[in-house]
Amino acid sequence: MTVPRTICAGFLMLIIIGTGLLLLPFATAGGQWNDPIVALFTATSAVCVTGLIVVDTGSYYSSIGQFIILLLIQVGGLGYMTATTLLLLLLKRRLRLKERLAVQQSMDMPELSGTRTLIVSILSMTLVFELTGAFCLMPTMMRDYGNGFGLWLSIFHSISAFNNAGFSLFEDSLVQYARSTWITAVITGLVIFGGIGYQVIMEAFMRGRDRLLGRQKYGGFSLNFKIVVVSSITLLAVGTFAFLATEATNLDTLGAMGWGDKLTAAWFQSVIARTAGFNSIDINGMHDAALFIMIALMFVGASPGSTGGGIKTTTASILFICTRAILRGNDEVLVYRREIPPVRVFKAVGVVLGSGMAVIGVTIALALFNPEFTFIRILFEAVSAFATVGLSTGITADLTIPSQLVIIGSMYVGRVGVLLFMAALAGDHSPSLVKYPEEDLLVG
Repeated sequence: MTVPRTICAGFLMLIIIGTGLLLLPFATAGGQWNDPIVALFTATSAVCVTGLIVVDTGSYYSSIGQFIILLLIQVGGLGYMTATTLLLLLLKRRLRLKERLAVQQSMDMPELSGTRTLIVSILSMTLVFELTGAFCLMPTMMRDYGNGFGLWLSIFHSISAFNNAGFSLFEDSLVQYARSTWITAVITGLVIFGGIGYQVIMEAFMRGRDRLLGRQKYGGFSLNFKIVVVSSITLLAVGTFAFLATEATNLDTLGAMGWGDKLTAAWFQSVIARTAGFNSIDINGMHDAALFIMIALMFVGASPGSTGGGIKTTTASILFICTRAILRGNDEVLVYRREIPPVRVFKAVGVVLGSGMAVIGVTIALALFNPEFTFIRILFEAVSAFATVGLSTGITADLTIPSQLVIIGSMYVGRVGVLLFMAALAGDHSPSLVKYPEEDLLVG
């Protein structure tokens, strides 16, 4: 089996196991057998760290069911190959070349060396962030819901936020904490670190450690680090001010708040729109302009090697840099005095084209199956599912069963990656050794 097929099959296996567990009576609060579509939808959303739901997680599922969902989120956030490799390391089994290749492709690593160290670092980093997040949420959650349940709420929302899943045990997500600067800071911090990519966090940690220890290092940050950080900060700032501009006077969302609370809520939605499915305001009450801004942010998504989805910040940046190079009349794609390899440009174009085609297909299917909903809400749902964001205008539970199955497929393809999914379908192809003559054509 090829590496793409191994990864796709692994995620599919996790979804099947999760569906089977959520079907059982002990997983539901009422103690009855779960609806198969509900179980499949929830398991897919959890494994694909999306956050779209057709039933309220906090009231529909029992404590055991919620724990199963949290476990699926954790494994799905780490990634199938990362979790599998970790298990092999715990069993003290030697990693085969095929497993190293699978980890390399799933994490978009440039080389095979250091696989074992990378996996251990990812696990350690995940535990540190999730435990820190839980401890930070505890005072507020325990004050509002008691020690026992407050502790569970803190752990659940910390893991859900860092893995960019967006699952919440509150019926209104985090609307009740829209004016809480502390909860907003903790949740958005977890989401940002979870969505910025493991490589970026580790590079920042290594540089900070070397500086504190007085170690001499030559050279600056990597090109990947610079592009991810700059693009992420730019998108967060643009998103915040865009939401303020479009929703500041909307009484259904930000209009009734003071300017401090407006800024807090706008920042929260700017962070969440790119990766996770929490919400602190009523998404259904937003203007169409704000919804379209959110669609654009969701489509871009998080960064490579992270728990988030979308086409990724580096992909969008490469296309922007290519456009700038064309306008300047340059034959090379240059940024920060570095040339981006043509293969990365080709991959970026493929990701955007494949993702666009997938979103168009899902949108058409949802529009055919659910003509009662407006186009902007159908497009919003389609992009949210494919980009594994999990935000919704409230139509998810009202979708027809065929539409829910389409959403399930979209979440799956979005999580494994559109190019990886197409490679799994196409099979293994050897590169051609034939060199054909070059010929120009008109473009634009």
